[in-house]
Amino acid sequence: MSKVGCDHLTRKAIVYVRQSTADQVAHNLESKRRQYALVERARQLGWTDVDVIDDDLGRSGSGVARPGFEKLLARICEGRVGAVVSIEASRLARNGRDWHTLLEFCGLVSTLIVDEDGVYDPRHPNDRLLLGMKGTMSEMELSVLRQRSHEALRQKARRGELFMTVAIGYVRIGRDRVDKDPDRRVQDAIGLVFAKFDEMRSVRQVHVWLRQEQISLPAVVHGSAGRDIRWKLPVYNTVLHILSNPIYAGAYVFGRTGSRTVIEDGRKRVIQGLRKPQEEWDVLIPDHNDGYISWNIYERNQQLIADNATGKFGPGRGAVRRGEALLAGLLRCGHCGRKLHVAYSGKGGNTGRYHCRGSQFNHGGARCISFGGMRVDQAISAEIIARLQPLGIEAALEAEVAQGQAHEEKRHQLELSLEQARYEATRARRQYDAVDPDNRLVAGELEARWNARLGAVTALEDQIKAHDAAALSQKTSTADHARLLSLGADLERAWTSPGAAPATKKQIIRTLVEEIIARVDGETIEFVVRWQGGAHSGLAVRKNRSGQHRWSTDRDIVDLARALARLMPDKLIAATLNRAGKVTGRGHGWTQSRVCSLRNHHKIDVYREGERQERGELTLDEAAEVLAISPSSVRRLIQESRLPAQQFCKGAPWIIRMDDLGRNDVIEAADKRRGSRPPSEDPHQKALAL
Repeated sequence: MSKVGCDHLTRKAIVYVRQSTADQVAHNLESKRRQYALVERARQLGWTDVDVIDDDLGRSGSGVARPGFEKLLARICEGRVGAVVSIEASRLARNGRDWHTLLEFCGLVSTLIVDEDGVYDPRHPNDRLLLGMKGTMSEMELSVLRQRSHEALRQKARRGELFMTVAIGYVRIGRDRVDKDPDRRVQDAIGLVFAKFDEMRSVRQVHVWLRQEQISLPAVVHGSAGRDIRWKLPVYNTVLHILSNPIYAGAYVFGRTGSRTVIEDGRKRVIQGLRKPQEEWDVLIPDHNDGYISWNIYERNQQLIADNATGKFGPGRGAVRRGEALLAGLLRCGHCGRKLHVAYSGKGGNTGRYHCRGSQFNHGGARCISFGGMRVDQAISAEIIARLQPLGIEAALEAEVAQGQAHEEKRHQLELSLEQARYEATRARRQYDAVDPDNRLVAGELEARWNARLGAVTALEDQIKAHDAAALSQKTSTADHARLLSLGADLERAWTSPGAAPATKKQIIRTLVEEIIARVDGETIEFVVRWQGGAHSGLAVRKNRSGQHRWSTDRDIVDLARALARLMPDKLIAATLNRAGKVTGRGHGWTQSRVCSLRNHHKIDVYREGERQERGELTLDEAAEVLAISPSSVRRLIQESRLPAQQFCKGAPWIIRMDDLGRNDVIEAADKRRGSRPPSEDPHQKALAL
């Protein structure tokens, strides 16, 4: 008895077409033809209204989202489908959930399932059992095939012979080996990336430098002619891929990334490309092929990249950033264990302050610790200079050599580009010579290509000439060489020179220091410096009191201004400070208004006329008038320590107490000075003849 009834024929028959991958859609054409041919089979069974659902071509049936399958279920639930036609059960579903959901819906609305073997009614127990077994076998078959395929790949990978793709800078030899690309331009470009990273220690800085210097990197282009190399300015991911790929360290690696399955909207979703830590890689074979760097350098580079990626790979130090603070990313709070942040303020935003927000995050309280950065940076810089001073001259010579190497590296890249451009121009000329001159449609195009190649050659030649001229102008002269060696011998002067950029200082500090633990104990900041290599050292720095900063006037100048304010008004105080060579906190000279601001800030009273006389204090001229001698004689008495006097600074007035002028020894000394004067010019005065 036929299972196809009139009720089924009055509804539609749907042919479900699916292939698992885009490659199967493009190449397995016979399977696709067989599935579309099921339309004729449905008509032979009696259906006149047949629809085809092929929305899932190129989609797996193992549980991922399939819009075509969802459309099929929706039509079945509406009762508009009399039969679902498929070439086999694996096309409808490769997992138990979708398969049994389909059987359940078909059984509820009396929808038949048709394949090449027969017609099945899910309402009948025997057919339901048979369909269930077919779905289970389909699911099991997929699992076994996947397991066999993956195990075969792993087995080949364990031997270091599995290469899905070949990184730029390498070429495939046979089916199971790779070797360096014989193109010297490609090799030198890859080597330049590693050399600049070793110098700059930042992927971003290497990328910016390559773009600024207009240095192109090779890229693989897969076309109809196979694998081809194109040269273009790099993007960030190109530089990062070169620096993080272990093949450039001569190692074979398989299984660096994994996948994770999650449930979204009732269906599984497989997340691919999850990076795994090195200890979880499936295969790692060092010294598998020729590398551009050693494995130790590769591991060091990965640590630097991880440290620069703040918050991405854990508590790293972060990359060197702009700003005057030299210890950004290196300080850790000794109270709560969190990293210290940097806050900039002041005019120009160049005043740095380190602070920890651990207590605020954990307990909602105030900041954990906070202190100014200038004095701390100076203290750590002194520690760095003390350890680098023996290597100063060597570092100066290496800096000079490095400057020359940087010019040579760029010129070498330009020479390789010029050689490649000349080859392209020669090939374009040969193509032009080979064409029939009368065929102007082809000859004109080839002539234009030839001219374009010649233009590229000329541009590169001009670029090399400009580079040589710039290098010649920047070449270190004899005087510059001597100055460089003097700075190397005096590393502290080189460190504090205006030409020493904060970024350079930060790179030097990070080379020597791994981390710095900071604790605040009263008015003292205690540091534990963890040097690279495991050594530790302690350091204590006095904390600035409130109101102290880099522009504060020196304490001795404030004390001097306080003393002078009891002797003279602000205008005379400014003149006295300027004669003594004293300057403000910002290095400016003194004016009446600046002296007034200093007094007001330190609460110093202004000079009151007659105040000095009330205290019984006289100046040099006033003392000379009382003693009836000249001011120079009074000065000599002071120099001979016969007359007590006080002078707060060079250029300030001498202060003599009235009580000291009444002393007998001072009066006798003044009389003696007065008696040793030359005879008076008065004609009425008589001279004693002794």
